[in-house]
Amino acid sequence: MATDIRRPAVARGNAPAPEPLADEASWGRVTTPRTLLSRALSVPLALGFTVFLPLFVAVQDGDGQRDAAYWLQLLLTMYAGARLSAMVLTSRRKLLQGSFWLFVYMAMGVAPLAQAVLGRVPTPVVGPRSDLTLAIGLVLIGCLAFDVGVLLARHRPAVRAGGSRKEKRPVMAHRRRLQVLTVLSFLCSAAFIVKLGGPAVFFSSRQEIIAGIEEAGLSSDGQASQALLRGFGTVPALLSLLLYTRWLITSKYARRKVSVIVTWSALAALNLVVNNPISNPRYWFLTVMFALLFTVFPVSAAMYRVALSMAVVIALLVFPFADRFRYDEKNYRPVETTSFLEPMALKDYDQIGMFANTITYSQSGPGHAYGRQLAGSVLFAVPRSIWPGKPRDTGVMVGLWMGTVNTNLSSPIWAELWLDFGPLGMGAGLLGLGYAAARVDRRYAKRATRRSPPGSLISVVVPLVAGYSFILLRGPLLQASGRVAIAALCLALVATYRGDKSTTLR
Repeated sequence: MATDIRRPAVARGNAPAPEPLADEASWGRVTTPRTLLSRALSVPLALGFTVFLPLFVAVQDGDGQRDAAYWLQLLLTMYAGARLSAMVLTSRRKLLQGSFWLFVYMAMGVAPLAQAVLGRVPTPVVGPRSDLTLAIGLVLIGCLAFDVGVLLARHRPAVRAGGSRKEKRPVMAHRRRLQVLTVLSFLCSAAFIVKLGGPAVFFSSRQEIIAGIEEAGLSSDGQASQALLRGFGTVPALLSLLLYTRWLITSKYARRKVSVIVTWSALAALNLVVNNPISNPRYWFLTVMFALLFTVFPVSAAMYRVALSMAVVIALLVFPFADRFRYDEKNYRPVETTSFLEPMALKDYDQIGMFANTITYSQSGPGHAYGRQLAGSVLFAVPRSIWPGKPRDTGVMVGLWMGTVNTNLSSPIWAELWLDFGPLGMGAGLLGLGYAAARVDRRYAKRATRRSPPGSLISVVVPLVAGYSFILLRGPLLQASGRVAIAALCLALVATYRGDKSTTLR
């Protein structure tokens, strides 16, 4: 548990001011006892995630084998639980690291452990049992590599005595360009709504949305056209709402401006249409809620802990049943279960199994792609008429090889990296991911404070990336690339390094 950090006393007179402590210089805020949980709460929480919940799942009745894959899965779950507990109990908000370990704990830990106990999986594992054992081991190695990257990010050049590291100018939101983005948001979302037949479609089911896309003739070029249509219809509206929300929360000037309040209200109504949980996948709505939560509460350690802790409960009890609006009334079949473990073996937690299938697929002949899959994800917007050999997304490709009817399958980042670059490339990729996550979390904790300017982009971007990381980690990357590129374009439009009040939010 972190301890209180205080400045040393300063003598009166002309004595120089003390140098900032290394930890304070890195994180920007001094730890206070209020940000720490008491031992009476922290110990049960850590034991619950690390020991009690995994063992409770492990002792349930089921037909699963108690072999090496089972014990390795139990070890992975307990390790992820320990790391998630560390994220919850820390005195600093580590959004990217917290979202990573939340995903690993639920999608790669507890849910596959429940499947191992029951002997049932949502997607068939077509290869030998040894491939499943290898997949679990590689996931654990990737998690260790992620932690090594986090440790490497802690070693930063020390500030020399008498000198100071030059502070980088923060990236701000340009006020006029934000207004342009807002207008584009309404235009893109309006085109999206009209193209699909009006606002009523967005409150029916996801099946109706897909049917509207097909009727509009946008499904002929695979998933690229659908991704672009959905992306331009939803991402600019969400980013505009986040930026206006941040502006209203941090600026008295904005709260006095009727035009700002009216614009925010219109954006909120627009997002209720295009980004509601009825017409959007659950992972995207999770992104929306995560981004809004940490934009509204950017400095609350209590809200950060509650969000990570409650997310485990939601993932166990709510998420498996949250596809109520995926189908219309005729095609919807309610899930009937006799155990809380069964929904995790019937729904979307197929990441470990799909990693094992990817290993089997590669070993059956195609081998590693050596960056070809990643190139297809980066160049997702290139139509197949220009690039006939454009790779399919990994989940669809492996699903077609397996002969499954439903090819909308996941491909976790471990599988994507392993298929492209092998085990060494996978380890290096996860190490780099951990390093980047730690550096960004540190910068976010330093910038996103109560005194940070209203137009600080990092205060909006990091919560958005933390929410969207669930989609990126789940994969496939090709399906996730469209919204990433559109968000990058929107941010490039509004970003500026000029800090004067005449151009930025105030």
